[in-house]
Amino acid sequence: MRPLRSTLVMLGLGATLVLGGVARLEAQRAAAGPPDWPCVQRLIPELAWGTLWTGPSLDELERDWWEDEEVGRVARFATDRSTPEDEALERVRDFVASVDDGAAEERLTLLFAGLFELTDRERRRAIDGIRRASRAQVARLDDISEMVDELEALRDDEQANEAEIERLSETLFWEERTFERRQQALPAMCEQPTLLEEKLARMVRMIMARMP
Repeated sequence: MRPLRSTLVMLGLGATLVLGGVARLEAQRAAAGPPDWPCVQRLIPELAWGTLWTGPSLDELERDWWEDEEVGRVARFATDRSTPEDEALERVRDFVASVDDGAAEERLTLLFAGLFELTDRERRRAIDGIRRASRAQVARLDDISEMVDELEALRDDEQANEAEIERLSETLFWEERTFERRQQALPAMCEQPTLLEEKLARMVRMIMARMP
């Protein structure tokens, strides 16, 4: 077991890192959105199709995108999380090239509708995951704060059991490590909504290039 002095030194270093991470987190929140949004990227809960699409209005479609079976297969394949982006783009490119001129406007609009709906759904899931992770970090920080107070009280108590101090120090050390690790993972999570938007935009450009 780590000697008590070494544990407390590491504990102090860990606390410094945690507090630094929290300071950055608070600065991000102040700039970007609500308290449970930890990203520097501005929170946009849902996409608006009009910001991506200059073709026919989706509100005027006479059928749903999944009613065209081929469109449904292409849209689901291209937006599936397990599909590599280059394969997704190739599948969309092949479909766009194969559509008959007479049906191009309707079928390509249906394809956009499917890609948009599925991407927006996945993007909302990513945002929900980020916000859950942020709330979990806040709760973990509260736990760490309580443990720090408890540890300080034990260290001030001349009759405190050294083994109990060591046990609490160890627990606190690993809680801080967990907090730091998950804090470091947040930036990559924050990139996901933007990456999904960019992928959708690339597919939309392919579609718009073929629109009548």
